[in-house]
Amino acid sequence: MNRRRAAGARRPAFRTPETLLPTVVQDAADGTVLGVAYSNRASWRALQRTRELVLYSRSRQALWRKGATSGNTARVVSVAVDCDGDALLVRVAPRGPYCHTGRRSCFDETEPVPADRVPASVFQELEVLIARRQERAPRGSYTAELLRDDERRWKKIGEEATEVVVAAARSDRAGVIRESRDLLYHLLVLYAPLGIRWAEVEDALRSRRRPDRSRRRPTARGGPRPGVRARSSPR
Repeated sequence: MNRRRAAGARRPAFRTPETLLPTVVQDAADGTVLGVAYSNRASWRALQRTRELVLYSRSRQALWRKGATSGNTARVVSVAVDCDGDALLVRVAPRGPYCHTGRRSCFDETEPVPADRVPASVFQELEVLIARRQERAPRGSYTAELLRDDERRWKKIGEEATEVVVAAARSDRAGVIRESRDLLYHLLVLYAPLGIRWAEVEDALRSRRRPDRSRRRPTARGGPRPGVRARSSPR
């Protein structure tokens, strides 16, 4: 093994743009191996940029973004490169089955889960419903009416947020839950025309757990600047 490579962060050995490296895809939650595929230089760069699972399909001879057609995407949690740089281990948080057969893993021999029975979060279910209303806009649909009226969508966020605050001020626990439900629904409707997915909001929330070192950066004398109150990083 190259000692210089061992001394620093390992990098995949893509010697040419056509070089393919075997890539093991693993569920970050419990270590289940979901599948084995290949990566080239372009798919590696796309994966690094988007933090979504992007691989190289040998059958299509093109980049393959997991879930591009099925919706069963996979968010990249971490990537490891083996000691020689010629194999990758990608740990992901899958959204739905990984295998095209409907099974959780390509190595799973149990009966596949029918597409209409794949478990999804209530946010994903609402996103699908809102997307349908956005596409077909049936008459009498409250969601479709909101999607047609920008100002009404914006105002509803303020109204529902106020209701949450009022319920909290009254120590109305059931009211806070009820009004939070309405606020979250209206937020999803607000997101739809902007192309924002709930998974992106989840990722933004997860990012707050990472220390923000820029806030801890000392001045030339090692202390905070005059007039600036030191703040801890979000947790």
